[in-house]
Amino acid sequence: MEHVPPPAEELARLDRELAELDARRAQLLTRRAWLLAALRPPAPTAAPGWNPSAWGAPPSGRPGAPAQPWGYVPKQPSAPRSAQNVLLTLGGLLLAVAAVAFTLVSWGSMGIGGRSAVLAAVTLGALIAPAVLLRRGLAATAEALAALALVLTLLDVYAVHAVAAPDTDGLGFTAVASAVLSVLWTAYGLALGKLRLPLPAAVVLAQWPLLFWAWAAGAPALVVGWALLATAVLDGVIARWGKGPGVRVTACVGGSAMGFSALMVGLALSTTASGPLGAAGPGALLLAAAAAALAGAWRAPKGFARTGGVVAGLAAVAAVGGVPAAALSDGWRVLAYLLCGLALTGVVRAGLPRDAARGVLAASGAVVAGALVWALPSLAAVLLGPVTLLSDVWAGSPEGFRSALGSTLPWSELAAAPVVLALVAGLLGSAYRWWPSVVRIAAPLGAREETPKPDAASSAAGTPGAAWTAPPRAGAPWYTVAGAGARRRPSGAALRGAAGAGALALGWGALLLAGVVLDVPYAVAVAGETALVGGLLALAVRGAGSGRGASAVPVTALVGAVSGAVSVGLLSLASEGAAYAVFGALTVLFAGAAVRVGAEVPRAVFAVASVVWGTVLTGFAGRSLDLDPHEAAPLVLLVPALTVLLGARLRRNPVALPVELTGALGALVAVGLAVSDAPFLALVLALCGVLAAGVAVRPERRPVAGYLAAALFVLATWVRLAASEVSFPEAYTLPVTVPALVVGVLRRRGDPEASSWTAYGPGLAATLLPSLTVAWTDADWLRPLLLGVAALVITLLGARHRLQALLVLGGVVLALDGLHELAPYVAQVAGVLPRWLPPALAGLLLLVVGATYEQRLRDARRLKDALGRMR
Repeated sequence: MEHVPPPAEELARLDRELAELDARRAQLLTRRAWLLAALRPPAPTAAPGWNPSAWGAPPSGRPGAPAQPWGYVPKQPSAPRSAQNVLLTLGGLLLAVAAVAFTLVSWGSMGIGGRSAVLAAVTLGALIAPAVLLRRGLAATAEALAALALVLTLLDVYAVHAVAAPDTDGLGFTAVASAVLSVLWTAYGLALGKLRLPLPAAVVLAQWPLLFWAWAAGAPALVVGWALLATAVLDGVIARWGKGPGVRVTACVGGSAMGFSALMVGLALSTTASGPLGAAGPGALLLAAAAAALAGAWRAPKGFARTGGVVAGLAAVAAVGGVPAAALSDGWRVLAYLLCGLALTGVVRAGLPRDAARGVLAASGAVVAGALVWALPSLAAVLLGPVTLLSDVWAGSPEGFRSALGSTLPWSELAAAPVVLALVAGLLGSAYRWWPSVVRIAAPLGAREETPKPDAASSAAGTPGAAWTAPPRAGAPWYTVAGAGARRRPSGAALRGAAGAGALALGWGALLLAGVVLDVPYAVAVAGETALVGGLLALAVRGAGSGRGASAVPVTALVGAVSGAVSVGLLSLASEGAAYAVFGALTVLFAGAAVRVGAEVPRAVFAVASVVWGTVLTGFAGRSLDLDPHEAAPLVLLVPALTVLLGARLRRNPVALPVELTGALGALVAVGLAVSDAPFLALVLALCGVLAAGVAVRPERRPVAGYLAAALFVLATWVRLAASEVSFPEAYTLPVTVPALVVGVLRRRGDPEASSWTAYGPGLAATLLPSLTVAWTDADWLRPLLLGVAALVITLLGARHRLQALLVLGGVVLALDGLHELAPYVAQVAGVLPRWLPPALAGLLLLVVGATYEQRLRDARRLKDALGRMR
């Protein structure tokens, strides 16, 4: 049937569809108007030209346009600027190639006078032509000839060196020539101010005089660095006061390249210096580079100022830290740089511009981060090193902490690692402790970069800028903020929490590394790590129960406690006594933390960890008793049994479910241990079924635990039968069928309207179908006979009690079983009969069915109705 909506609903639907059509029509009309405007020719922007000597017909014009006078010639549009530039560039390039070929190839066929005259004339013409062209407004052509003039001046210099001074040093001559050409092109560019190429070209030429002079003089690397730095400073001056964006951009690029090269030279010399005196010279170069970068950042825009501050800070650290680092061993040099990096934080009191000071602070943070990156691999080795003990559990207590780690790191060269971590942890902890003072000191650097104008409402309320600080309205897009220029920054509480979390994590790592560097005895290392886990648990419990909500410090303590517990647990595997002591202590500590903590999530984490440590203890008990893995499997089920009891005690507490799931994982471990022995596997599965049945007693767990218990019991029965080499399928299926039928009877008593398929179908199918499958391949007569009797009884019960599932299943199985018994005889009779008889019988059957088709159809419908009335 087609559903006809009520009139009100249909009217609303029609209104919506009409509104959509109107909107679409408006959209199409708007597009049509735009297309018409695009197709209409543009109106002329200049007065039409008049050529009296032109003879021809007057222009027709478009319809409606005013008639033009006879002799009118429309003004042709000029060629696109891009095509003009391409043509001029190609022309200038070809002329330059011709000049180079003339100079290098045809030079020797002319005398000295002729050669000089030709080059001088061509160069002079190329230099004068742009001035003439500029006066006539041909700027692009003038630029092309200026580029040609630049190439010609370079060729002049080459010619002078090849003819007039062939014996002079090439590098020295190049230095002088580049300086002279830079000055000449600067003067030429200033004289012809409309040309955009000469001044940037002069800046490019100015990059090489000092560098080539240093190379020509055979100066040491330090002098080369000073030459690079002086060039970079010159570029900075040009970038600050140069004329035009092209000059400034070129100077910025050149200054960046030269300055970076100078810094790399100074850093390489400083790090490879043989002593403090040897590092003083490169340090002076780096300090000068830092001063130059800071001077450039003083009045630069925001992005350049911060970049300059970063470069200045890093250069200052490399300069000052390189002097004491040259006197220290390789393992302690990082500490000298770290102290210098931390000293950069004093920039907040130096009165620098805000952006430059932020760049210096970013450099300080980069130095600290680099020191931490240097130290953290050793901490990772301490935490993950005990994994090697898994291959040889309880092999014996090692002598020291290092030998238990199995790591090949050069610990003598990492002696400064715990000091680095402790120093940074102490500073972060101090900031966390005295956070208000830190905020007050850093307040000048945290000022807003621009204060937007207050709106009328905020001004009336007496709170200027209130619209800027207000949060965006609900439902606003992500890019919408209240006020222009506003930007979300981490809150003070979040920054303080991050500082506290960093202090806690680094302090914990410093203590671990200190034990490895000192190579404390194995027992002291195990006891110390366990004590650290206890301390972290105490901090996590205290922070989570303080009522201040989630914080970075208790979360870090929680993560550190779990990580430390795993590490010390692996470390304790070297000794049997240490393993029992550590895992017993961990079980008690985490269980106590779960009892004391107030927040739900930490409590669940602590409880789950306690269950895991307890499960490991039961595994240790089996190993101590010299039991095989499958024999130790029942012992592992002790902890899952305790979790079942604890879950019954906690009831609907949020911690109950994680604890029970962890216990279920322990039971799964027990099953895995018993897989190698079938009888023990059946026992373990049965015990797991008992535990699941105990959980199913609780109403809130019954829907899942009940089915799980039944499956485990059935699986245990099957495993036990397979272990006893029982091959009859009924032995496997009847233990499933009988309980399923009992449950079905109880279901029908409680709900007489329940379907027989739901109540009895699964149980009957579990036995009848496997038995029927085996009966078809069984040559004996006993199983088909028993199966046929059982199917007949089931069919009669279904007909007697009007149960559809019993009638259908029993009838189908009985028919197929009977067909199996008659098949040999049918085959024997078919072999005796003539071959024409089966087709004849089939045709006769079709004729009979066709003749009585209506009657058979009515019989089928009556049978369908009869089955449909059954349950």
